[in-house]
Amino acid sequence: MIVEKSMPVGLIGGAPICEKALTLMRSMAGPVVAADGGAETALAHGITLDALIGDFDSISDAVQNFYPCEIQHRINEQDSTDFEKCLTRIDAPLILGVGFTGARLDHQLAVCNALVRHPCRRCLLIGQDDALFLAPPVFSLDMAPDTRVSLFPMGEVGGRSDGLNWPIDGLMLAPDGQIGTSNFATGPISLSVTAPKMLVILPADYAGAAAQMLMTNPEHWG
Repeated sequence: MIVEKSMPVGLIGGAPICEKALTLMRSMAGPVVAADGGAETALAHGITLDALIGDFDSISDAVQNFYPCEIQHRINEQDSTDFEKCLTRIDAPLILGVGFTGARLDHQLAVCNALVRHPCRRCLLIGQDDALFLAPPVFSLDMAPDTRVSLFPMGEVGGRSDGLNWPIDGLMLAPDGQIGTSNFATGPISLSVTAPKMLVILPADYAGAAAQMLMTNPEHWG
């Protein structure tokens, strides 16, 4: 581990970040880490970094030279993305990521892949419109009726639901089969899933509630 904290850790990526998402992340996180080019955003917003992690192929010399050498952790291998390099080297109750959605589609898909490949990491990604996380085995959220709840399987996964307009009970979802996008809540929701393969996508306004749930939920993929 490079960063080990007992409080939520913020993680900044190199994709464009809206002020609302950045403000929300900073209000919930303590220490902040930048993934490679995310250091450019951190510097532009005057954010102090606890660590800078990546292969450093997306950061200017000027920005890199601004940060102390002791917080810089260059990882040269090319078998993982900068997000994955950070995800696997931060030990915290929750990682709150911004700057990982809304830009290149291949980068967003790689982020989703990393969430599923490392289910033991509790991570919430916040964008301009969406909050994204890997569904724990069981979870509940208090949601207003008609709130969007999209479920996207990254592998075969079944489950049960209460509070969704279209229940998932008895379905086997898969990326090349049945998916669960554009569902919506009829009120508070409860879901259980059979494998760490289901991504949950909610409106960004629910990022705070999702973060609290992920930190306090005793059900977790070990």
